[in-house]
Amino acid sequence: MSFCSFSQENDTENIDILKDVKKVTNKGKFFFYWGWNRANYSDSDIHFTGDNGSYDFTLQNVKAKDRQTPFSFNDYLNPGRITIPQNNYRIGYFLKENYTISIGVDHMKYVMVADQTVKINGEINAGTPFDGVYNNANQILSEDFLQLEHTDGLNYVNVEFRRFDDISHLIGLNHKNFQINLTEGFGAGILYPRTDIKLFDQERHDEFHVAGWGSSAVVGLNLTFFKYFYIQSDLKFGYIYMPDVKTTYNPNDGATQSFTFFQRNILIGGRFHL
Repeated sequence: MSFCSFSQENDTENIDILKDVKKVTNKGKFFFYWGWNRANYSDSDIHFTGDNGSYDFTLQNVKAKDRQTPFSFNDYLNPGRITIPQNNYRIGYFLKENYTISIGVDHMKYVMVADQTVKINGEINAGTPFDGVYNNANQILSEDFLQLEHTDGLNYVNVEFRRFDDISHLIGLNHKNFQINLTEGFGAGILYPRTDIKLFDQERHDEFHVAGWGSSAVVGLNLTFFKYFYIQSDLKFGYIYMPDVKTTYNPNDGATQSFTFFQRNILIGGRFHL
C-alpha cells in the first residue's frame, strides 16, 4: 500500500510540473534584429570595359578583405553611428510555427587588397601610362592603376525563408522563459553597393547603384529569453554576381565581378505580436 501511495504522489508532482511549463508559440509573431558581421571573400576575376573601346581587360584572381571598424561604444551602440560598422538588420514574420519570411540588409564591406600582383588580359588604349596589349601579364594593383572598394557598403538586400526548431529538450531543458532554437534557410536579393573606385587617372566614382544580385544559405543558433528577446549567431555562405558595377561617371564605363562570401554574425533581436 505504501508503494502505491508513493507512486501516485510522484505522478501528481510530474503532472504539476508539466502544467507549469507552457509551450511558447511563434505563429503570427513579428521579429526583428540588429547585429554585426565579419566576412571573407573568394578571389574574383574583374572585367573592365571603357567607352568607345578605350579599354577592355580582365584582372584575374583579385584578392579582397572586409573592413572591420575597431570596437568602441560610440561607433557600435550610439544610434547616430551604428551604421558605420559592418552590420545586419532584418524584420520578419512567422508564417507558421516553424517557418519565417523576412527582408533585411547585410551591410558588408569589400576592400580590394592594395599593391597585389595579378594576371591581366586584354587591351588598354585610354591615353594612360598603362596603355598596351596584355596577354597573361603580371600587373601590380598600385594606387595609380586601380583602387576599388564596396565600403558603404557591399549592400546585400535580400529576402530570406527560414525554419526554426526548438531543440531545448535535447539537452534536458523545458522552460517557458528560455529556449534554444536551431535555424536554417536560404535567401536571395539584389546588390546595392556604394562603390568607391578610381581607375587610372579618371575621376573617383562613389555612388549607390543596383549592381547585380546574390543568393545565400544560412544556419544559426538562437537563444530566446522570456519569450520576446533573443541573441542569435549565424553562419552564412553566399554568391554575388554584379554585371553592372559603375567605375566612372561615364555611363558607358563599367565592370563585371562575381565572388562568394562567408559571413559570421552576432545578432540581438526580439519577437512580438502586433
